Amino acid sequence: MSNALVTSTAADCTVARVAEVQRNTAETRVQVRINLDGTGKASLHSGIGFLDHMLDQIARHGLIDMDVDCAGDLHIDGHHTVEDIGITLGQAFAKAVGDKKGIRRYGHAYVPLDEALSRVVIDFSGRPSLHMDVKFTAGSIGQLDTQLVYEFFQGFVNHAGVTLHIDNLKGFNAHHQCETIFKAFARALRFALEHDERMAGVVPSTKGTL
Repeated sequence: MSNALVTSTAADCTVARVAEVQRNTAETRVQVRINLDGTGKASLHSGIGFLDHMLDQIARHGLIDMDVDCAGDLHIDGHHTVEDIGITLGQAFAKAVGDKKGIRRYGHAYVPLDEALSRVVIDFSGRPSLHMDVKFTAGSIGQLDTQLVYEFFQGFVNHAGVTLHIDNLKGFNAHHQCETIFKAFARALRFALEHDERMAGVVPSTKGTL
């Protein structure tokens, strides 16, 4: 069973785009609060140190204020924690962005870190779709099972309603691979969610809705 409590404001350049979501299940208790027009401040307590480090990249490089608090069944493994944080973040983004009037909608970024290079492209299309081509060179980074990176983004995509393409183009250090992915994701989010003055009050779609 799950219980989600959501508060948000509409996506409008005159109104703060803020959302708070709680997700409670038999496996995890997750609380997320985001401000899409923030300064990159973050308070992160997932129970998985390296995941907190990656969430901090989203906040810092996306200029998104983000609070994440999770109590999960880490005595089993990290799967439910990582997936449910992705789900809850996706719900928060969907609520905070509102009707999507005036946003750029599309965003992309290339980010290097030493030998690693990743590309992320996102579309706030309303259609959940994930393509991820990443061959991690290690099975874990700290306490994070690298297989769960896919589960995080799948949860986010399904609940944010976005199309997301993630490609790690180069890299042999798994830490670097993962960090470039999350940094590029953050930069792509930042660009896609920016207000476009020429599209003020307009949904960026020929259909008139997203």
